[in-house]
Amino acid sequence: MHTVHAMSYADYDFEINGQKASLEEIFPGFNENDRIGIVTRTPGGSMGANALIMSALTRFYDFFRPELGDDPGKLRIYPDYFVLHVGKRYMNHTMIDVWPPHKDVVVEEDDPEQILEAINDRGITRLVVEDIPPTSPTFLRETVSSAKRRIVSALAYSSTGRVDQADITIKGCAESEKNVMATMHMSEELSDIKDQLQKNRDALLVDDRPVETYRRIEPADAIKKLTPSTEFGSATRSYLDVLGNDPKFLTTSW
Repeated sequence: MHTVHAMSYADYDFEINGQKASLEEIFPGFNENDRIGIVTRTPGGSMGANALIMSALTRFYDFFRPELGDDPGKLRIYPDYFVLHVGKRYMNHTMIDVWPPHKDVVVEEDDPEQILEAINDRGITRLVVEDIPPTSPTFLRETVSSAKRRIVSALAYSSTGRVDQADITIKGCAESEKNVMATMHMSEELSDIKDQLQKNRDALLVDDRPVETYRRIEPADAIKKLTPSTEFGSATRSYLDVLGNDPKFLTTSW
């Protein structure tokens, strides 16, 4: 909760199609109970969504001031924001207040069903995915039904920080960039590529502020960007064995 006094929501600027906006316009109805899920498939890739994570974090803390603090009787709380690493852990997100560590979630199988299950299990309401080519994955029908009932909105982002066909711009601040650099340097997973990641972040600076872009997409399109794989992993195959491999229990549509 070290970011509570280091930065504020006012340190961020938002645009939609070049017009001044707010986080609540990017995520309509955004509130303190929202649960953001960032899906990453690239070492250091989630850094491309840093401005979104940190600005949402400051807005979350605004709901609870002046109750927050470490002293007895004060409220010590973190937002339920999760980073879902597909295949293996790609980065440590502690310094951007993805905390406790169980919120850095590793989905070991690159299997659409298992990834969407992990999203559902965390109750994600705002889904943010890397902008990879869409596929037509197959899910259990009830897994899609759960996601459809709950996920309110979705964004595509790029590991570089600048997504193609962007309609959203978020300008960060020096303090947020300090935190993303700190979490990069403490991530042993990135030891071989830190110099390149630093150059990527430097390229985002405009008047000494990091500027990231995003694209609004439908949740139905977001789940098609969870993985390029359309194969079933071992866990999903075990489900299908129980169901007698009956296709009526499966779906490729939202």
